[in-house]
Amino acid sequence: MIKIPAKVLIVDDEQDFVEMFSLRLTAQGEKIFTAFSGREALTVLESTPIDVVILDIRMPGMDGIDVLKEIKKHHPIIEVILLTGHGSTETAVEGMKLGAFDYLMKPADFEDIKIKLENAWKRKEEQEERIRKAEVRLLLRRSGDI
Repeated sequence: MIKIPAKVLIVDDEQDFVEMFSLRLTAQGEKIFTAFSGREALTVLESTPIDVVILDIRMPGMDGIDVLKEIKKHHPIIEVILLTGHGSTETAVEGMKLGAFDYLMKPADFEDIKIKLENAWKRKEEQEERIRKAEVRLLLRRSGDI
């Protein structure tokens, strides 16, 4: 079976983490994009179709929760996995209430990240398929075929 790569945006102000993580996910067959700030992430999303964002909660300037709100406002189908390195599970839970798919504590086990990434991508694909089916039904109703 051919694996379709997920388009993943990694957003973290720690450049070494982003580079190492990007290399590992690329080796797994994913298509990786990176950003080192919240503003940069939003700029990438304006021009690049992304399936899943892996987003650090604590960053200087625009924090991950503010970025999550903007992502969900403008790109509601994109799934977001939050990362926190400061034990702030309360903030991560708040993020899930705002629409994040899940969260991971740093340093996260790569296998855990991989599983959550696969599940988030699958959920996005399923949602897009439901939307396509609903659009077809709507077109059929409009044309009088239903």
